Amino acid sequence: MLLNQGGREARLHYLAGTFRLLAHGDYVRCAVTGVRIPLDQLRYWSVARQEAYADATASLEGERRAGAIGR
Repeated sequence: MLLNQGGREARLHYLAGTFRLLAHGDYVRCAVTGVRIPLDQLRYWSVARQEAYADATASLEGERRAGAIGR
């Protein structure tokens, strides 16, 4: 996938093990850090909260913030 500096943010519907593109774009934003995640590098998300995460650490923090796990 070709990415450019002015890429558009995609809208996704997150499913178990996959996601569905609702609005075309090049990236999504991490719900914890705000960093851009290119769609071809997206590996972590929450189906329940419909949020994307940049990495495993951000995913864990998302779970903590939601009260899904203790601190």
